Amino acid sequence: MISVQTWSDAQLLWDFQQMRHDPQPCSVGIGLGSHDLGVADATVNLYQRGMFPLILFTGATSRTTRDRMPRGEAEHYRERALELGVPASAILVEPRARNTGENINFARELLAERSVEVSSVLLVSKPYEERRAYATARRLWPGVAIVSASAPMTLSEYVDSMKDPRLVLDMLVGAQQRLLVYPEQGFMIRQEVPDSVAAAYERLCAEGFTSRLVSAN
Repeated sequence: MISVQTWSDAQLLWDFQQMRHDPQPCSVGIGLGSHDLGVADATVNLYQRGMFPLILFTGATSRTTRDRMPRGEAEHYRERALELGVPASAILVEPRARNTGENINFARELLAERSVEVSSVLLVSKPYEERRAYATARRLWPGVAIVSASAPMTLSEYVDSMKDPRLVLDMLVGAQQRLLVYPEQGFMIRQEVPDSVAAAYERLCAEGFTSRLVSAN
């Protein structure tokens, strides 16, 4: 059983990760690969609303996607976008990235190779990784305006869609930890973390939601 306090702490992390940017037209929409095919759906929705003329999906596979997305996260995203009516000519696929930093760097390289001029990016991620994606892009892609977006879902709705509450809480804790340790390693910009969020993170770690933590060294 997951306690009421644990759900309350998870909600604090969920709310903090959401940037609440208003989507606006950008040069390109970049869908960050993951286990969540909903990222592809959210990217397509923004494309169909006229937020960008070009989609770039980026992502290889990870321990959570190698079985469900054997052809690679970006490729499965592309297939989903085609099913939803996006023309193939409007989709680029970057199939090598295995973390958020590589998502950004490899996407940037591919766009340069294709001579796509980029002044702004609408970055689409899982709902609980908006802030992490934003902070990473700000560090690795200076001079480009970054707008962060995700599927508009509550924590409860997301847990129901994933059908694995513990996985979602572990991922939330992992995303929060990266906001704390990655700025020191030069992977993202530093952002102020409210005391209430920091305390919630510590309690969730103490409860054992730690399978997605990385070494802080």
